[in-house]
Amino acid sequence: MELDLTADVATLCAQLVDIPSVSRDEQAIADAVEAALTPLPHLDVVRRGHTIVARTDLGRGERVVIAGHLDTVPLNDNLPSRDDGHALHGLGACDMKGGDAVVLKLAANVVDPARDVTYVLYEGEEIESEFNGLGHLATEAPDLLRADFAILMEPSDGVVEAGCQGTMRVDVTTYGERAHSARAWKGVNAIHAAAPVLARLAAYQPRMPVIDGLTYHEGLNAVAITGGVAGNVLPDLCAVGVNYRFAPDRSEAEAEVFVRDFFEGYDVRVTDSAPGALPGLDRPAAKAFVEAVGGVVNPKFGWTDVARFTALGVPAVNFGPGDPMLAHKQEEFVPIEQIRHCERVLTGWLANDETTGTGVR
Repeated sequence: MELDLTADVATLCAQLVDIPSVSRDEQAIADAVEAALTPLPHLDVVRRGHTIVARTDLGRGERVVIAGHLDTVPLNDNLPSRDDGHALHGLGACDMKGGDAVVLKLAANVVDPARDVTYVLYEGEEIESEFNGLGHLATEAPDLLRADFAILMEPSDGVVEAGCQGTMRVDVTTYGERAHSARAWKGVNAIHAAAPVLARLAAYQPRMPVIDGLTYHEGLNAVAITGGVAGNVLPDLCAVGVNYRFAPDRSEAEAEVFVRDFFEGYDVRVTDSAPGALPGLDRPAAKAFVEAVGGVVNPKFGWTDVARFTALGVPAVNFGPGDPMLAHKQEEFVPIEQIRHCERVLTGWLANDETTGTGVR
């Protein structure tokens, strides 16, 4: 299917939605994106796998990255797209082909931006990180992502969500001794031994640091518990799965130290970890962007790929159309006016003259 970059941004979003692109099956949509962007003379286009990078090279004083992922979660009887006049419905409409449509319209129409721009539309965000196209670029071609500021077009209801929390998962293990449950005094119940672990979690008081004027709210929660041998046997092993969502002023190493100290006296094993992302709102490009979108900024509660930019030393925010609570739902949709709002805001911010629109085709 061909993409029409001259079409209205909502129409372009529908075209993107109607190209199925479940994770690991992004070739068709990547082909369409590459075919649409390659003829544009003001862009240098590079393809790596099913990730497309398009860059201006005008020698500006700043460079920004504007990125979105092309893949979706599996189909759930929600294709083709449907336009009800107010919202566009369909798989990926919210997460995040509304944002992708904005990226493509900017790439096509802002021919003389005040800041050099790198547009990235990448594969493999919805599955294991080993398939993430942005992660591949960060590892294999970091120069393509070098910038002063980055915007990830994740759905954020059309307001800025700055940075993101880090996340760490650990197993806190307690031990016992097996015995017949009819003679429990002959053993030690490992599940019962986990009660103090749960008590500590119930008494936890969240840390709420203020970073760049934004209040982040940490969380430490039991998310799973495993143990048990049989219905008549005392268990000799119990593991409490704990998820720590930490503010971006803490590194992964600092987060691990906190968790191990919190569960002092217990066996703690880290099973998964990803760093947070600082908002970087003190950077000139970030300040200008926040002003352009009306000055409203919220902290991002959760983890997104903005963390990959932070790892490269690039401050980043989330800003895109769509309610993130609708992501991955069968009935997901994106408000049409919200897509247009994001396009207008970003066009004005990127253009040479935000009042007259110089630099816009």
